[in-house]
Amino acid sequence: MISRFFFPCPLPDSGEIELPDALAHHALRVLRLRDGDPLVLFDGRGGELAARLQVRGRDALAVRGEYHVLERESPLSLVLVQALASGEKMDWIVQKAVELGVSALVPLQAERSVLKLSGDRAHKRVAHWRQVAISACEQSGRNRVPEIEPITGLREYLASAAAGSRLVLTPVDGRRLASLGRPDAALHLLVGPEGGWSDEELAMCRAAGCVPVGLGPRVLRTETAGLAAVAALQALWGDF
Repeated sequence: MISRFFFPCPLPDSGEIELPDALAHHALRVLRLRDGDPLVLFDGRGGELAARLQVRGRDALAVRGEYHVLERESPLSLVLVQALASGEKMDWIVQKAVELGVSALVPLQAERSVLKLSGDRAHKRVAHWRQVAISACEQSGRNRVPEIEPITGLREYLASAAAGSRLVLTPVDGRRLASLGRPDAALHLLVGPEGGWSDEELAMCRAAGCVPVGLGPRVLRTETAGLAAVAALQALWGDF
């Protein structure tokens, strides 16, 4: 496997590319790449650049090769609206959702969320999740990094002018995904926290036009439910 790296600025059109310190450290000290090893750079705008590593003392550069216009994005624009989960569950959800092809992720502060974040802690955690998303793109071959939105409350999210249709996962009285029609715009999928949605939250979702959907007779954990639904939706209308 050729190592892939996210380049944090637009890739230059010509010349050697000096690698940022963090990227160079990861390539040389973590992955133990050597002078002349192949690598791939992408800047999140689509496409990727084949290159070779050149080591000059403590500096690391990329010698340009062929640029490939490659799109690995799903035809289904799918936004995961995930209630905050505790521990490392959110890292797992972000990583796997990116691998599965979501176009964006909205972290949601729900009434029964065990994890409560605000202020500086919230900003730092979102920045961390954005790095998790970048790493998942490097691993999975995606050349566009999904946006990780700031943490928001359910009421604020529902009041926003989100384009497309919205589905809310519920363990009871939810429609089967296969019974829905193919979406003609972005599809937002709302997933509750460990303790589930409250009755008030479900009522708010229904009043805002969210369609209740289910995943069969078994009750799934929050870190399982959203990812299972994303995979099912990709199989129905995406690229699975």
